[in-house]
Amino acid sequence: MSSRDLIRMSEEERLALLDSERVVIVTSLGPRGWPHSMPMWFVVREGEVWIWTYGSSQKVRNLERDPRVTLLVEAGESYEELRGVMVEAEAELVTDAEQVVALGRELGARYGGGAVETPEAEEALLRQARKRVAIRFVPRRTVTWDHRKLAAATNQKGD
Repeated sequence: MSSRDLIRMSEEERLALLDSERVVIVTSLGPRGWPHSMPMWFVVREGEVWIWTYGSSQKVRNLERDPRVTLLVEAGESYEELRGVMVEAEAELVTDAEQVVALGRELGARYGGGAVETPEAEEALLRQARKRVAIRFVPRRTVTWDHRKLAAATNQKGD
């Protein structure tokens, strides 16, 4: 068995990491062909990463031109603790107002500590949603790693 096989995450572990981490690095191809990487807040829907961003953003212009993207979520303070998920995906831009608002509510619940509960907060969400698009990332290839498993396997060999 290779080291790669030893450190691969299960689907349950992958989803747990995505649930516990707060930032996904979204890398698209910029207008000059260079990678354009941006940290974004995200939610997971049925195993897929979703974000929202301004419709006029560089990310959106990049994805309109070329929907290919690489996503990265990682955690760990030292090499032995590194865990991560890298996803090669195709971006699907969603402009339907109801879907954009619904995603905004999910992001608000995840990052704002709960559901929108006041008329003022709802109005602020609606104002933001008018300027934004939702982006669904359809996975094409996923790579995971959890270096803690490598350390555990090395310790078992020594027993």
